[in-house]
Amino acid sequence: MKKITAFTYGIISYVIFFVTFLYSIGFVGNILVPKSIDATPVTPLSEALLVNAILLGIFAIQHSLMARPGFKNWWTKIVPKSVERSTYVLFSSLALIVLFAYWQPMGGVIWQSHDPVVELVLNALCAVGWTIVLVATFMINHFDLFGLRQVWFNLLGKEYQSVKFGTPGLYRHVRHPIYAGFIIAFWATPTMTVAHLFFAVMTTGYILIGILLEERDLVTYHGVRYSEYKRQVPMLVPRLRGRRAGKGTQAA
Repeated sequence: MKKITAFTYGIISYVIFFVTFLYSIGFVGNILVPKSIDATPVTPLSEALLVNAILLGIFAIQHSLMARPGFKNWWTKIVPKSVERSTYVLFSSLALIVLFAYWQPMGGVIWQSHDPVVELVLNALCAVGWTIVLVATFMINHFDLFGLRQVWFNLLGKEYQSVKFGTPGLYRHVRHPIYAGFIIAFWATPTMTVAHLFFAVMTTGYILIGILLEERDLVTYHGVRYSEYKRQVPMLVPRLRGRRAGKGTQAA
C-alpha cells in the first residue's frame, strides 16, 4: 500500500508539474491564460515591483535550496527517498502557481515590433526555446528528472539506480540546454513590456546563479569527468567551431 501511495503521489506531482509547465508558456506568451505576464496593471509600479520580486524570490529560494545535497540529506530523513524528487517537483510547481496567481502586471512598453516578419520570427524563436526545454529533459531522462522513475522503481521493489552521466544530443554542444531554452523563451518577444523585462532579467540572473551552484555540486559528485566536460563544452551558447565533448564524456 505504501508503494502504491508513493507511486500515485509521484503521478499526481508530475501531472501538476506538466499543467504548470503548459501554463508557464501561456503566462509568458500571453496565450489563453486568465492572467498573463502582461495583463492589465491594477497596482502602482513600485508595489508591483516589490510583490513580483518577492514572488520570484520565493521560487528561487525553494528551487535552489531543495536541490542542494545537504538539504536532500536532511529532507530524506523526513520523507522517503523514493518521493524526494516528486516532492521537489511538486513544491516547485506550487511556487510557480503562487507566482502566477499573485503576479502584478506593470504595463509600459520597452520595445515593440510592428513588422509581421519580425513578430513571426520572434514568436517562433520563443516556441523553439520552450521546445528545447522539453526535448532536453528527455535527452537526460525526463522521467527521472521529474520523479516518476524513482517511484516506479519503488513500486516494483527494485533498488533505485541513478541515471548515468552522459552528453546526449544538445548536451554535446552546451552544458545546460534546458536553461538556454528558458532564456530564449523569456527574451524572444515582439513586445517587451516593463513586466516582461523585469521577469526576463530576474529569471536570467537566477539561472546564472543556479548554474554556478549546480556545477559546484556536479564537480563534487563527478570529479574530474565533469571538470573536463566544463573545459570542453560551453555553458549556454554553443561554439560555431572548436572541440565538443568526446564520446566518453558525459554530463548530468
